[in-house]
Amino acid sequence: MSASSAPAAPAPSSIFAVELLAGLIRRGVQDVVVCPGSRSQALALAAADAEQAGAIRLHVRHDERAAAFFALGLSRETGLPAPVVVTSGTAVANLLPAALEAHEGRVPFIALSADRPADKRGVRASQTTTQHDMFGPAARLSRDVAPPEAQLAEDPDELARDAFAAALGHAGGQPAGPVQLNLQFREPLSGTAGFESMIAGGFAAAAEEGAEARTIRALDARNVAAAAFGTATINTFTLEAEHTAGSDARTVVIAGAAAGTEATDFARAAGLPLLGEVVSGCREGEEAIVAYAALIDQHSLGGSVNRAIVFGHPTLTRQIGALVGRADVEAIVVDPHVDTDHYDPVRSARIVRHARVAPGYDRAANATWLAAWQTADRAHANALPAIDAGAAPSRRSLVAAVWNSTAPTDRLMLAASRLVRVLDGVAEPRAVDVRSNRGLAGIDGTIATTAGIAFASQSVIPDSVTRLLIGDIALLHDASSLFAPAGERVPRMQIILGNDGGGTIFDGLEVASSAERSAYERVMFTPQTVNIAALATAAGWQHVLVETQQQLETVLAEPVTGRVFVEVALSR
Repeated sequence: MSASSAPAAPAPSSIFAVELLAGLIRRGVQDVVVCPGSRSQALALAAADAEQAGAIRLHVRHDERAAAFFALGLSRETGLPAPVVVTSGTAVANLLPAALEAHEGRVPFIALSADRPADKRGVRASQTTTQHDMFGPAARLSRDVAPPEAQLAEDPDELARDAFAAALGHAGGQPAGPVQLNLQFREPLSGTAGFESMIAGGFAAAAEEGAEARTIRALDARNVAAAAFGTATINTFTLEAEHTAGSDARTVVIAGAAAGTEATDFARAAGLPLLGEVVSGCREGEEAIVAYAALIDQHSLGGSVNRAIVFGHPTLTRQIGALVGRADVEAIVVDPHVDTDHYDPVRSARIVRHARVAPGYDRAANATWLAAWQTADRAHANALPAIDAGAAPSRRSLVAAVWNSTAPTDRLMLAASRLVRVLDGVAEPRAVDVRSNRGLAGIDGTIATTAGIAFASQSVIPDSVTRLLIGDIALLHDASSLFAPAGERVPRMQIILGNDGGGTIFDGLEVASSAERSAYERVMFTPQTVNIAALATAAGWQHVLVETQQQLETVLAEPVTGRVFVEVALSR
């Protein structure tokens, strides 16, 4: 065979991309998000090959910022990183908002950023900047990887191992968070001709190993959780009987975002009031106090608290931060990750890995204390005005309808807006699977995150529905995420928009009364008059405009078969 007729060797970039992706799949990755780009083509095409082999679910998005938040949503739901592939330049910078949310929210996240070789930096080469270590101190791991053909090229499987482990974090050490592998590629940027069957077989084998790895990991997680609640360990706070019976300890359990079932289980076992933010997913059981914020502010019960046991990351109300920060309140923060930042508003909390009640603990010792909170909570609820089904929805009636219409198998995403704060004060205890981006509590990427959650959850529970409760400014901020490339699979979603024409969340802050009115309106309230129906229709969503409470409840009771946009006009 002549040299000219010999089969071409595969490009080093493609060999590396295939082996890196196979390594991630082998460890449990099942979703990959790709944005189009030239420098990243080897990674993108490897992902397409992996999907063809049945090894992953591939998702394609045009906008890197939206893609990153979509990946974040997938990871929030599955607990596994969903690598996002981007090209060089500003594409990488667009990942930063989602990476910061992953950092503060402790969500696994892997960025695979393609780059030009290092010798192209500093000479103003096209689409070249300093993009490695883009996430700064937020990164659990950041590697600037030399081109595959370099003399000191790194092993792609070892890179995959390190990236996956760092993104997941580990109990007792750093929590889950963002990882960046900045991958330098030289031309040729892709090429696998003649090696397709070998690549397909490799991906199929990796997928089998990945499925086994996910099973083992799930079993390990359940065992760790059971051990944490059931046994005393180092750095464990134990609630003893003498702390309540015959003493002056008036303890409350506080649950913030990502508190998990440990908060609910602890409050139930101890018979203590559970002050669970609605974003915590802990708003259930007889211990749950709905109007906790109002009672802390306005009732003698709040002033008599002298111990707070905190789970998760409280961010929703000022009252919780003020309570935990009081000098007369002993603050105990439960955080399984001891070597990291903790929730500690006044830097005086006792940090423990777990909390439990002592063997033989009598929860009845707290019955009077719990009953006082329950009585005050019921009185607060009974004082609220009745909801008129024939009237236009109010914020309270809107959020209550959404909350009560969400089944236990559904997902409810709560955007950072005024509506989530209203819901926090009225959501009755029931099993609702809540999601939210409360790491940094921003509005960025909310729709994209919800779409990722919807896709992942419906892959496991096909009949479930994912709802998003959102305000108009948060919606417009992420409007591009309403769109998806032609041919991409889209999950069932229902967006419920409370449209009050601007940022009314600021109307409740001091600035609303202290600032000059016209300046406040322009730079804080930021009025908007967008035709929401036209926007939804352009993106391929069914749009419904709701005018009465009865109509809202009817719409929420109907089956969701596609992508439905429910717009509710609210007064300012």
